[in-house]
This record gives sequence, structure tokens and C-alpha cells, in this order.
Amino acid sequence: MKTARRRAREYAVQGIYEWQLNADRPASLIEKHLRENDYFVKADEALFREILFGVLRDAADLSKYLVPYYERDAAEVSPVERAIMLMAAFELISHPQTPCPVIINEAIEIAKTFGGTDGHKFVNGVLDKLAADVRADEVKAIRSRRQAD
Repeated sequence: MKTARRRAREYAVQGIYEWQLNADRPASLIEKHLRENDYFVKADEALFREILFGVLRDAADLSKYLVPYYERDAAEVSPVERAIMLMAAFELISHPQTPCPVIINEAIEIAKTFGGTDGHKFVNGVLDKLAADVRADEVKAIRSRRQAD
């Protein structure tokens, strides 16, 4: 069973994807379109709105964080994987209260649902590197606990 937060992230990714393909479409229209889905009521609306509008507002800056970790030309990254990574990058940078493993695991699961065959592996690799950069202390603490176990 999907949590309200997972649904919010999935809808946000769909909105980010739609925006990438239709950059001239207003965010309000994208949001309206997504709300028409019968299951939208099961999503965490506040998280959905924060991610969708935050990513659309900050996409250029978020991309600057992500692109250095791509192991391919940025133009070769699928719009689905890019949407997922933008969503996760936004959360990693803007939601320090959410543990980075939660954000990365959610992104991986969404990539398994919406992305290509091995897209989740690419997403995981990029986000692990980004997390080590933008949340260095948290990542170090997690690694230390794992080594101690």
C-alpha cells in the first residue's frame, strides 16, 4: 500500500515530467490536471505542492547540482529519470528533516515504477553522490553506524 507521501512524490514527478515536455504550460494547469486523478485525494497535498512548485521554480539550480554526477551527457538522461532526480534533489536540499535514505529510497522505487529497466540504478548512483555532497554530515553518520554494526 502506498503512503500519502509516496503518492505525493509520484504525482509531483508526473507534474515535473509534464512540465519538461511542455515548458510553456503554467504550473497551475499541470496541478489541475493531476488533481483530476481519482487517487489524488490519497496524496499528501502539502508535500505534493511544495515539491512540484519548488522544483519548477528552482529547476535550473537543482540541475546544476545533479549534472556533475551524471555519467553521461545530460541530454541523454530520460525526462522520467530527470524528473525523479529533480524531485529528490529538491527534497535533499530543502527538507533536512526527511532522512536522505528515505528520499533516495523513494526516488528508487518511483524510478522502478515509471523509469526504464535500469533507470533506478542510475538514479540511485546520482542521488547517493548528491547526498554525500549536500548532506555530508548525515551521510558520514550513516556510514559510521553501518560500519559499527
